[in-house]
Amino acid sequence: MNNFEYTRASDVADAVRRIASDPAAKFVAGGTNLIDLMKENVARPSRLIDITHLPLDQIDETQDGGLRIGALVPNSDLAQHPQIEARYPLLGSAILAGASPQLRNMASTGGNLLQRTRCLYFYDTTTPCNKREPGSGCSAIGGINRMHAILGTSEHCIATHPSDMCVALAALEARVLATGRSGERSIAFAEFHRLPGDTPQLDSNLRADEIITAIELPPEGFAKNYTYLKIRDRLSYAFALVSIAVGLDIEGGTIKEARLALGGVAHKPWRNREAEARLEGAPATRENFVRAAETVLREARGFGHNDFKIELARRGILRALAQAARGTPQSQADKRIR
Repeated sequence: MNNFEYTRASDVADAVRRIASDPAAKFVAGGTNLIDLMKENVARPSRLIDITHLPLDQIDETQDGGLRIGALVPNSDLAQHPQIEARYPLLGSAILAGASPQLRNMASTGGNLLQRTRCLYFYDTTTPCNKREPGSGCSAIGGINRMHAILGTSEHCIATHPSDMCVALAALEARVLATGRSGERSIAFAEFHRLPGDTPQLDSNLRADEIITAIELPPEGFAKNYTYLKIRDRLSYAFALVSIAVGLDIEGGTIKEARLALGGVAHKPWRNREAEARLEGAPATRENFVRAAETVLREARGFGHNDFKIELARRGILRALAQAARGTPQSQADKRIR
């Protein structure tokens, strides 16, 4: 691990000033991803700016009936918050599907958005990786790519975003609040993370001088017909091969509104608005679920070791839509898929 300086931000404005003055600095809160990256010599910040004492650890109702979640709310507190359990159980379920209780106790809500890929080549500094060193090449494309992306890839990167929480936030159409030198702005969740394109080293559209202060949830949380289905190599403490977040508004057997987001398949949580539109106004039947899955995966492409993920995603989408339609969400206590 390289030597680095340590400072503590006194407020949000101070945090912005400190990060703006040193492009090589990093914010640290729970540190559940950043410290690992530093240990592996992947991240080499000149300075760590401690933000743990900032007043960003509250969950409050918004004027429009939604929720504002401070960036420093621990993942475990968020998943078990009464408002989340009652109104946004999809989000709570996704959080409980990820990591371990110890990590969830430390991981911050804002930090979860910014965690980096778990691609083994990204972590291995002896191999080429365009995310780590732009222009060096992507070792995963011709290498061991079982965990890698099947949607939204580029010739420069096929890494996947690792977060479970973010898949649910994408389905819920959350917004990210960030503050920088130009003031505060609100970012639609669909616009927060990036596909790799020609700049795979950029994971998000957060500016270099900005700090995430909160996440805002809309009033509608799909509390009745939802599920978060995570398919992985073992039942706990494993990243998703494919995960699916579904929220449905069903009336008289007809789907009035549909949200469908996938994890483990792309460089960002993956939504397909065309597939959602095909479900809306249609009966909640397997036939319509099949059409939606086909639409989502129409342009999916495997790279050898991960070819199986296309069929796995198709079956996962069908199972998740059926679970949500029945109102029988996947249990995160008993993780066996039923």
